[in-house]
Amino acid sequence: MIVTIDGPAGAGKSSVARALAGRLGFRFLDTGAMYRAVALAAMERRVAWSASDELAALSRQISLQFDGDRLLLDGRDVSDEIRDPSVAGVIHHVADHVGVREHLVELQRREAERGDLVTEGRDQGTVVFPAAECKVFLTATPEERARRRVAQDLAGGRIVQFDEVLQQIRERDRRDETRPVGRLVPAADAVHVLTDGLTQEQVVDRLQQLVSERQLAWRANSA
Repeated sequence: MIVTIDGPAGAGKSSVARALAGRLGFRFLDTGAMYRAVALAAMERRVAWSASDELAALSRQISLQFDGDRLLLDGRDVSDEIRDPSVAGVIHHVADHVGVREHLVELQRREAERGDLVTEGRDQGTVVFPAAECKVFLTATPEERARRRVAQDLAGGRIVQFDEVLQQIRERDRRDETRPVGRLVPAADAVHVLTDGLTQEQVVDRLQQLVSERQLAWRANSA
C-alpha cells in the first residue's frame, strides 16, 4: 500500500509521515532528502546551476540509497550534511529542474516496489503515485505555520519576527503553487487534513484511522 502526504512547507509533513510509517510498520520515503543530496553533490563537484544538462547527468551518475532513516550518497552517509542551510538555500535549482525531477521520480517509484510505503512531498499523489491507495493533503493556515516556525526558532535560541516569517511562508506558498514542475496542488482524490490546533499525535491518529479505512475498503473490494 502507498500512502502519499502532500502539502505546503511548514505543515509538518515529514515528521507526521515518519511517525505514521512507524505506527503502520511501513517504510518512510523522504523525497526532500533526495533533492538535497543532488544539490549537495552539485555543490561538491562545482556544477554550475545554469548547466542544465550537467545537472541532469549528475543526478543519474550518483547513487542514492536509503539505509533505514539514513541517506547514502555514493555510499557515504550525508543525512546530516544535507540539512545544512547552505544546501537548503540552493535546493530549488534541482527541485525545479525537469531532468533531475524526472530521474528522482523514477527512483521514488522503484522504492515503492519494495513494499508498503509512506511518502511525502509536493507532487507524490499527483505525479509520482497517482494510483496510490491513500492520498492526504496535509495543510495548516499560513498564520499557524508561522507561529510554529517562530516557536521552533525561539526554542533554538533564535529570535524572529512573526510578520517576517508569515511573509516568507506566503511567498514560499506562491512559488510552490506556480512552479514549472512538481507544482503544489492537491490530488483530486486526496483527503484534506487541516492541522491547526492539533498536536502531531492527534494528526497521526487521524491519518492512521484513514489508512485503516482505506485498507478495509480495499480488502472488501478484493473479496
